Amino acid sequence: MTNPKPRDFLNHLETYLAKRDGVDKLLKISRYTTKIILASSLISETNPLTHRLKSFESSVGVSRKAFRLGKFVQDINALRASRWRDSNRGLALLLILAYGGEGLYYLVEQFVWLSKSGLIDAKWLQKMSAWAELVGYVGSVSLKVRDLREIKEEEACVASTIEISVTRGIGCVGEEEKMRKLKEKKTMKVLSVLQDLADGLMAVADVRDGKVGVLSAPSVIASAGLFSAIISTHKNWVSC
Repeated sequence: MTNPKPRDFLNHLETYLAKRDGVDKLLKISRYTTKIILASSLISETNPLTHRLKSFESSVGVSRKAFRLGKFVQDINALRASRWRDSNRGLALLLILAYGGEGLYYLVEQFVWLSKSGLIDAKWLQKMSAWAELVGYVGSVSLKVRDLREIKEEEACVASTIEISVTRGIGCVGEEEKMRKLKEKKTMKVLSVLQDLADGLMAVADVRDGKVGVLSAPSVIASAGLFSAIISTHKNWVSC
């Protein structure tokens, strides 16, 4: 077997930046890197650069909301494709929480964007958006943990087949390739769970609406946002 030729970096970058999520996650990295700088003691409050960074962070935040226009449609289609009506009650509930919560979040975020842009006055929608986002992450993490269990069971079956093949002196190239793909799938799924947990932490902070706490400290929230953005950027880069 010959190894596939590595894809040209600039062509890969062009494909990545052509995706809405690709640009959005780069903006997310910029925003939360700025938040980390502002939350640290690197720059004093009286430094003129502090005001510029705060203005930049706020502008990027509003820009990211513009990238979510119509994004709720993908959650509607994902819920339809999941055939939740044919699933058992437990799975159907998780699917509704995951896709329904995220879809409602993206729908409400469109009006939050209009509010932050100054077109309408609907600041109360931010709390609804935070709750919908949190519900979506609860469902999403639950579904992915379920998927991880299934992958683990499948890995055990493939490992058993490989062990039997080795004992009998039979070739098992196909099974080894299947095991490799399962391990890659499990790694990406674990990263996805970690990303959802980090985003969920930020959603909890939004729901608490600035109440003081260890997990809602600006440095913790900013670090969680940057961590989530890096994982998402890696996932999008691999997928394209």
